[in-house]
Order: sequence, then C-alpha cells, then structure tokens
Amino acid sequence: MSVAADKSNNDIQRLSRIGLWVGFALLLVAPFIGLYPVFMMKALCYAIFACAFNLLLGYTGLLSFGHAAYLGAAAYATGWLVRSAGWSPELGVLAGTLVAAACGLVIGLIAIRRQGIYFAMVTLAMAQMLYFLFLQAPFTGGEDGLQGVPRGKLFGLIPLADDKVMYYVVLAVFVAVFLFNIRVVHSPYGQVLKAIRENEPRAISLGYDVDRYKLLAFVVSTAIAGLAGSMKTLVVGFATLTDAHWSLSGEVVLMTLLGGMGTFAGPVLGAFTIIGLQNFLADQVGSWINVIIGVIFVVCVVAFRRGFVGELLAWQQRRKAK
Repeated sequence: MSVAADKSNNDIQRLSRIGLWVGFALLLVAPFIGLYPVFMMKALCYAIFACAFNLLLGYTGLLSFGHAAYLGAAAYATGWLVRSAGWSPELGVLAGTLVAAACGLVIGLIAIRRQGIYFAMVTLAMAQMLYFLFLQAPFTGGEDGLQGVPRGKLFGLIPLADDKVMYYVVLAVFVAVFLFNIRVVHSPYGQVLKAIRENEPRAISLGYDVDRYKLLAFVVSTAIAGLAGSMKTLVVGFATLTDAHWSLSGEVVLMTLLGGMGTFAGPVLGAFTIIGLQNFLADQVGSWINVIIGVIFVVCVVAFRRGFVGELLAWQQRRKAK
C-alpha cells in the first residue's frame, strides 16, 4: 500500500513540475504571442504580492488584512528615491524592499502576540495609519500620487524604457521569488511554520519559540510584498494611494484563496485571473466588475474550497488512490 502511495505522490509531483515548466515557457514567450507587456508585468508584480501573502497565510496560518500597506510603502520609497533623489532603479528597488521589511518588523512586533481575528484587526489598523501617513506626507503627492517615475538603466547598462526588456527583468524577479518561496517552505524552517499553522500549542510544547518564527515569516512576507510594490512603480511609472488602500489587501486575499492557499502556483494563477478580469472587463462592464469578481469568489468558496490548483491536486490524489 505504501509503495502505491509513493508512486501516486511521485506521479503528482511529476505532473506539477510539468505544469510549472509549461507555465514558465508561456511566460517566456508572452511578449511574442500578442500579450500586452505592461499588463503581463503588472500581473507578475501582483503574483509576487500574492506569493508573499501566501507564505504568511498558506504556510504560517496568519491572516493579515493590511498587507497592501507594505506594497504601498515600498512603492512610494522607490518612486521618490528614483525620481527625486536620482537613485538607480536597482538601488531604489532594494531600498523600497528594506523599507517594507522595516515597516513589517515594527508592526509585526506589535501584532504577532495576537492570534486569529485580533491579529488581523491589528494589522488592518496599523495599515490604515500608514495609509493616512501616505495621504498627508508632502513627498507622496497626496491624492495625486507620485507621478513621473523613470525606469532608468539597470546597473547603468540595461535600458528599462523598452517594455520587453523591462518585462524580462520583472519575470526574472518573479522566478527568483517563486523559487525562494519553494526553498523556504521545503526547508526545516518551513516545516516549523507548517507545524505552527497546524497546531501551535504542540509546536510550543516541542520547544519552538513560536513568536520568533512567526515574526520572521511576517517580515519576510512584507519584504517580498515591498519588492512587488517597488517593481510595480518602475513598471507603471507612478505610486498612488491605491497601492496602500485596504481594498488591495482584500484583493490579495481573494487572489490567494481563488488560486489555492498553501500551493505554490495557486496565488500566481489567482493573481493573473483577478488582474485579467479587471483589465479586460473593466471597459465593458465598468464598476460591475467588482460584482463579477465577488460572484466568482462566492462560487469558488462554495464549490472550490481549496481553490483552482488545490482542487486540481486533490482530484489527482483521489484518482491515483483509486
């Protein structure tokens, strides 16, 4: 029986790897098959954001309702440094990521001692404070946002003004984040995070400093979210209050649940689905797009509780078990 189970798991892992390679190949040729590079870059940035959130919710069990604040903090930091301070794009992205990580460390030290809905509410409250700061600070441009952020040249050599060049830079960052997430989850540290998610009191009884593990996961997640915000600012050339609004925090929850929480490809698929709907249906249905996304979310929760990828993996396991 165990031999059959091992063979089933190997088959599922092989199919998963094939799916990942096919997806990567499609991303490589996307600019040459008629897909708009700017749309693809935005979708990849939000996919990075969803991967960051999934690391926190899917593998640690922490629901943050204010994750957009870290994306917004990095977006504003990168935008101001590149536009006003004259920094190179790679230094601006690095600085934005560090700013998001610092915000995550401060907020995490406050929120990590709470659990469940209390943790979620603390993160939301702190994110709203950051949103108000972005609204009032003189360097953010207020409601107009930070406009005219140049892409510049990567390492002083690679011109990012070309959409195709910028696309492959964003794709490289996305692949690096994706592989980093896989490495973290499969590491001994990732196994401890899963143990905390499944049974925190048992993890404590085994001698693990649970708060320290959760705080590190929170900071890493906020840093990756900041990386997504920094890259998005370079792609679109501006940072606005929308980047830090609580509604974006809700959207990343939807992306993660829609694609499949606790899976690697699920948040990516969810991000592409939501961004695709917003871009291609907004002109046709206007504000009704929010209703459509809401209906999709309800259907997903009722019929596909594990998300698209999660249900597919579960179906493969049931079929192999038979």
